Amino acid sequence: MINFAEVNYLAVIVAAIAGFGVGAIWYGLLFSKQWIAAVGMTMEQMKREGSRSAIPFVLSIIACLVMAIILSAFAAPASVAGGAVAGFLAWLGFVVTTITVNYAYPGRKFELTVLDSGHWLAVMVVMGAILGAFG
Repeated sequence: MINFAEVNYLAVIVAAIAGFGVGAIWYGLLFSKQWIAAVGMTMEQMKREGSRSAIPFVLSIIACLVMAIILSAFAAPASVAGGAVAGFLAWLGFVVTTITVNYAYPGRKFELTVLDSGHWLAVMVVMGAILGAFG
C-alpha cells in the first residue's frame, strides 16, 4: 500500500521529467520515422495532426507523474539497480502485456507493439533507477 505522506515527491518529479525526456528522445530522435510508419501516417500528416493540440503532451507528463508515484512503492527504498529491476518487472507484468493485448485485437503492426513497448521499458527502468537512487 502506498503511504502518500511518505512518498519522496522530489524523486517522483525528477523521475517523471526523466520519463517524459525518454519519450522525447525515443520518439523524437531515435525512432520517429519507424513509429510514424508503424501507425500508418506520413511525417506531413503527423506534423499537421500533432501541431493542433498540446493535450497529448499534458497527458504524457500527467501519466509519467502517476507512474512515478505508483512505481515509488515498488522501487523505494532500493538502490539504483534495485529500482531499475523494479521498473523492469512493473513493465513486464503490466505494461508490455497490456500493450500487446490492446494492439493485437485491432491488428496493429507488430513493429508498433515493439516500438511502444520498448519506449515504456526505457521509461520504467529509468524512473525506477531514479526512484531507487533517491531511496
